[in-house]
Order: sequence, then C-alpha cells, then structure tokens
Amino acid sequence: MMKNLGFVSTRFAGTDGVSLESEKWAIVLERLGYSCFYFAGESNRPNDVSYIVPEASFHHPEIIKINSIAFGHRIRPPGLTKEISRIKGHLKNHLKNFIKQFQVDILLVENALAIPMNIPLGLALCELIAESGIPTIAHHHDFFWERTRFMVNCVWDYLNQAFPPNLPFIRHVVINSSAAHQLAHRTGIASVLIGNVMDFENPPVLDNDYTKFLRRDLGIHDDEFFFLQPTRVVQRKGIEHAIELIHRLGLKARLIISHASGDEGHDYEQHIRWLAQTLNVSVNFVSDIIRDQRGQTPDGRRIYSLWDVYPQADLVTYPSTFEGFGNAFLEAVYFRRPILINNYSIYAYDIKPKGFRTIEFDGFITDRTINQVKHLLTHPEAMSEMTEHNYRLGLKYYSFKVLEHRLRDLLLSWNP
Repeated sequence: MMKNLGFVSTRFAGTDGVSLESEKWAIVLERLGYSCFYFAGESNRPNDVSYIVPEASFHHPEIIKINSIAFGHRIRPPGLTKEISRIKGHLKNHLKNFIKQFQVDILLVENALAIPMNIPLGLALCELIAESGIPTIAHHHDFFWERTRFMVNCVWDYLNQAFPPNLPFIRHVVINSSAAHQLAHRTGIASVLIGNVMDFENPPVLDNDYTKFLRRDLGIHDDEFFFLQPTRVVQRKGIEHAIELIHRLGLKARLIISHASGDEGHDYEQHIRWLAQTLNVSVNFVSDIIRDQRGQTPDGRRIYSLWDVYPQADLVTYPSTFEGFGNAFLEAVYFRRPILINNYSIYAYDIKPKGFRTIEFDGFITDRTINQVKHLLTHPEAMSEMTEHNYRLGLKYYSFKVLEHRLRDLLLSWNP
C-alpha cells in the first residue's frame, strides 16, 4: 500500500487558497490513514514533516528576477534560459532527496504545475515525474491563461511543457467546471473536479473571551454595521462595489479589509483609499492585526485570526469579478454570515445552481441590491433563515465528508 504522500508547492503558509485547501486535504487524507509530508519554499507545517528549499518560493529574489524578465517581454535573453536551467536542476535534486528522505509514494502538487509563479519548480517537477514515473495528483487552483499578466511572455515553451504537463503518471484535479473545460480544450487533458470544502460536520466554536474587544480593536464604532471584505486588495476582488454599497446604503457602516495588497502591487489599494475618501465611506485596512494565527504585534496589540473575525461581521462583501472557486464564500456560509456577491462566472455555473441564497448583483450595484441589504440588516429572522439554509447546503455539497469520498476514489487507482 502506498501511504506516504508528498505535498509540493511554492508555499504552505498564510491564508491563500492553496495553503488553506492543502491543509484541509491533509486532514482528510490523514483520517484515511495516509502520512503527509511537505516540500516548499515557505512552510508553517511541523519541521519534522517539512523539507524547505528557499528557491521554491516565488518570493525568493532569484525567482522574482526571473519573473520580471519572463513576463512582459517577448524575446528571452540567453542568460534567463541558463538561470532557469540552473535553478531547475537545484530544485530537482532537492525533490529527489525529499522523496527519498520521507519515502514518498505519491506526490500531491498544489498549483505549482498550473500557474507559473515559479517556472524552475514547475520544470523540475515535470522532469522528475517523467523520469521516475512517480504517481502524482496535480491539484490546480489557477491556470496561467486565467491571468492577463502572464499573456505577454518569452517562456511559451516552458508554459506549454509544464503548466500543466501532459504525462501518463499524473491525475489532474481542478476546482471548477470552467477549468476542466479549458484544460481539456487547450491541452487535451482530462481532469477530476473537486471543489473547495469546509468542515461543515463540525460547526465553528466561538471564543468570546478572546474576541470580546475585537470590534473596538478593528476600529468599529458601537453605532456602525460591520461589513467584512475577507480578501486581498487586488483589482479582481471588486472592492469598489462594497464602497459604493455603503455610500448608497444610508446606514452607518464600516468596511473592514482583512488582507494586504499581496504580490500584485499597491496601485489598486491607493485607488480604493481615494474612492473611499471621495465618497466619505469608512474603510479600515487591518492586515496588521488579522493574520492566519493569533498573536501580538510588536507594539502590544492583539492579533486575530480570520476565524475570530467572521462571526462578528454583519455582512460579508465578496464582489469579485473572477474567482477560481471562492474560499471566502464558503467561509461566510460556514460562519453563517449573509453574503453580498457579484455573480462571477464560477459562482453562477458551479455554486448558485445548488440553491444558495445571497445578495447578488451582476456587475454593478442596483437599488434592489441596496434594498436587500437593508432588509437583512433590519430583519434578523430573515438573516438567520438565509444563513441556516446556506449552511445545510454547505454540509451537503462542500463538506470534509464529500472530500473524503472524492479523494478515496482518486487514490484507489493506485491503491486498489
């Protein structure tokens, strides 16, 4: 029996979707009797099951330099080819050592063969799998063709080779129907659809002692509604819609943005700050005190996890124009919070038909949107009925039990 699973990614840390979903997969796989080990450039997993190689991180200076040349240019300098080849060989050797050290039977590659945040890592994995035949599950969260910033490049040969590779030893897993269709259309690769999940069998346990001053610490006044934007500050999150909503609502409300700008620059954040000031909307950027784990800032302020924050929100705003799936949607459902949602394509195609009830809009805020929000905020019984309905659907379609069944079927092809 193959029992040792080796997770591989650029990082297993923080609150990004890849890190969160891989942790859920590991929980379920360990319940099934597997042992999980981790290869990454950054990791918060236990040291005794981790193998860290700094060059595997997309934050590594050499990888940042590679990306700055690879994307936005059409002709590849020979020096870039040599540098990619050098780091690829370095990572490949470490991947071999990882497999040997932990006696890995099956690789689980988390997004590193889908989106080219680290080209040498993807190439190293591709070669290693081709040469060893090691059984591999490639869990794809985002593809490069879904991001305009990757379209102009001088590395098409690498992208076609490894993002993703078409090898007989790989089972490909995608998180939405559109990705499955696009993958088949562009590459001829068949895939299995496994959506994101939450532990709906075990409702959240609230810690009122730790969070009793949370609203105050986030800067929310007693007479204000608390609207939570639980995302990074990047353009596709559509945060301007949340600001417009508050501007037109006619009720005192404050928007709390939980995450920082991330790896896509700070221009959009500056735009959001300008827009909020222009429309006289109260917006707090609090990524310094909302992290993946509780703690304390250097100046003594309490740090909260996102799990601490969700239960106290009056409304979760999720006006994204595009999402690979929508972790924040499931999180809001799990914490029984009402959701304002832009009708992005994956939600419309994969999630909405299951019967979820949200405050929905199509590309722009309407009077109907405003009236729905007002009604929910002023009618707690309607809010409770909506959120309980959504929780039941989450349990039915997006629970750990559902994931367990899908992963068991997937692994049976190697462990009959």
